[in-house]
Amino acid sequence: MRSAMVIASDANDIEAVRKALGAAFRFKAAADVSAALQILDRERYELVFVDLDCLSRHADTHGTEATLQAFQQRHPSIEMVVMTPPHRIRSAVGWVKTGASDYIGYPISHDEVKLVAESIAESILRQSELDYLRDQFWQTDALEVVQTKSPTMAEVFRKIRSVASTRTTVLLVGETGTGKGVMAKLVHQHSNRREARFISVHCGAIPDTLLESELFGHEKGAFTGAVRKKLGKFEIANGGTIFLDEIGTLTPPAQIKLLQVLQDGTFSRVGGEETIHTGARVIAATNADLKALSEAGLFRKDLYYRLNVFPIEIPSLRRRTEDLPHLIEVFLKGLNREFQKSIHDVHPRVIEALARYDWPGNVRELENLLERAYILENSSLLTPAAFPSELFEDQERLAVVPINEHLPLAEARKSALDDFECRYIKALVARNQGRINLSASEAGISTRQLHKLMSKHGIRKEAFRKPSQ
Repeated sequence: MRSAMVIASDANDIEAVRKALGAAFRFKAAADVSAALQILDRERYELVFVDLDCLSRHADTHGTEATLQAFQQRHPSIEMVVMTPPHRIRSAVGWVKTGASDYIGYPISHDEVKLVAESIAESILRQSELDYLRDQFWQTDALEVVQTKSPTMAEVFRKIRSVASTRTTVLLVGETGTGKGVMAKLVHQHSNRREARFISVHCGAIPDTLLESELFGHEKGAFTGAVRKKLGKFEIANGGTIFLDEIGTLTPPAQIKLLQVLQDGTFSRVGGEETIHTGARVIAATNADLKALSEAGLFRKDLYYRLNVFPIEIPSLRRRTEDLPHLIEVFLKGLNREFQKSIHDVHPRVIEALARYDWPGNVRELENLLERAYILENSSLLTPAAFPSELFEDQERLAVVPINEHLPLAEARKSALDDFECRYIKALVARNQGRINLSASEAGISTRQLHKLMSKHGIRKEAFRKPSQ
């Protein structure tokens, strides 16, 4: 039950507030501030309606700030509403500026009392939620990241809050560009390992022949070129967190060693016999279906189950378009700091176009698109002229995928996905005129992965280069 107190000398005013609040409130009255403070020494009341004359008399002796502090020292969360005659509203506003929550006028209106009480209750709820985010869990520098209007994304942050303080292995699943790396750092920053190292390894960007050495280290002479002992990432990350991005690209030998690490926290360097212990926590990420890969024999099933202890699916940007305005604001702040320009707004037509766009590259694509427009823009807001013209075409260009209804569903789906993959890679490489590094970067994959996809679909970079190259 909520609680309220009225401080007034007029019994009619006290009764009017009591009736307005109704039976939902535990109620108490006091004739002056001193009497009210004595009551507050024994009991807690969250809402106090106080007559302006009562406040002024106490303040004449003790001072304005001291009078408010006397209430707040007893109960820091107390909310005060000043009751004032119309001709003294300016004085009531002064009390609000000093620290009171609101004011109401005489004669007492039942509707006004209820409205003020409900407004303060909503404000307390919002503030308590913000306080929880600020003080109970999220670090200050993470507050921009965790703001969301998407229920799906809010569930992601709820799961991160639940798992961050544990040692549990986390598997982040989501499309390329959804921010899996950001989420991994968020888990680390809010764990009890936050002061230790956070080591990030993009498994798909390391050649197969070096991957095992990169993760677990090697002894001198273990292979040609191993001229000295090297510590692996698991050894360096001991006591901290190691983030394994694109875990689905791990080589079979590396998968075996990772399984051992997850089982008992031990491994050996390449070419070594010494058993090394690591207390590193593993956070893995993938844009592939590891379960499907394991069932197809392309990924160890036992490793999949070890990794899949606490899966968190990061939604694509097209599933959280309500967050577009906030993401745009955050990216613009960063760009203003980096380039020392002053662009704080986006043309409404651009906002509409971005909301309609399908975002195959997700948040990373949005960031890249905004950076390009920011560099091109000469005004104080991002205009359509700074963005690709395709965004503003009246008719959406729908890619028609041929459907063979005679195939089983699984085969038909695979055929459609292969068709999309092929067209996407062709369009990407063509736009970048055969430049593999740039194409891979925009796609959010390694050059090795891009080469594999091009080879799979018979795509040659030479076909997209300018004649002069």
